[in-house]
Amino acid sequence: MNPLFRLTALTVLAATHLPLQAATAPPPRSRAEIHRVLALAPPAPHTLRPLHILLVAGPKDHGPGEHDYPKWQREWAPLLAQAEHVRVSTAFPWPTPEQWEGVDLAVFYLKTRWDAAQLADIKRLQDRGGGAVTIHWAIGCDQHCERHADRFGLSYPAASYRHGPVDLKLALPDHPILLGLPRSIPFVDEPYWPFVGDPNRIQVLATSEEMIHRGDDRRRNPGDDTVATVPVFWTFEPPDSRGRAFVSIFGHYMWTFDDPYFRLLLLRGMAWAARDHPYRFDPLAIEGVPLAD
Repeated sequence: MNPLFRLTALTVLAATHLPLQAATAPPPRSRAEIHRVLALAPPAPHTLRPLHILLVAGPKDHGPGEHDYPKWQREWAPLLAQAEHVRVSTAFPWPTPEQWEGVDLAVFYLKTRWDAAQLADIKRLQDRGGGAVTIHWAIGCDQHCERHADRFGLSYPAASYRHGPVDLKLALPDHPILLGLPRSIPFVDEPYWPFVGDPNRIQVLATSEEMIHRGDDRRRNPGDDTVATVPVFWTFEPPDSRGRAFVSIFGHYMWTFDDPYFRLLLLRGMAWAARDHPYRFDPLAIEGVPLAD
């Protein structure tokens, strides 16, 4: 493990009660370790089915290098279009009825209300076997949290959070999305907690250990030092539809989108949600990404 990442992992819990400071981008991942992970994935089938991916973004709502939804959409549309037999379309800030036509997978990186009409759009997508993916604050819900959780497994009512170093722990290392990944991966991003919904109906892929009463939201009135395990990545198959959902809580900092481990998690989660070969997009995990030699 890179020694800078090791130091990051050791300070993860202490960071919750230090003065709030700007986070620092983590160093690049090792080229050798990333290629070892990629080499473990079985090759994609020779014949890939056509896939229509819709990327949905909204107005940027945070400071520099954070929550830049339009930038993500501009960069990931051409990135995904490099994949064979993939059509990429975009919507801002929400798809029109025409933009939903023929979509196999919708990926959301935005802050939106998740009103009844929006949730009905997701239900129609999942009813026809389509997949839905949320990144970071896209899991945040202002209303209808229980109905929102019916589509994505859990819902986040803008409760507690923490910016900074996170030691991500794999909870289901044998899941296809996690094939070959280290059991523990240091990141610099932002976990959320708690969530609305029944955690027993989701498959938690990866977690972090958090002082749940000492998040950034409690800096002026910190509570005790209770540590709990919170979900960071999960999958969900709504029992009332034929669709799937994949959720990533990470995605606060834009540097996370250039982390090959995060890309593998997100790209494989997207393929899984679309009921496709989970490693179909693996080569894109290092496309344009700086790696350490």
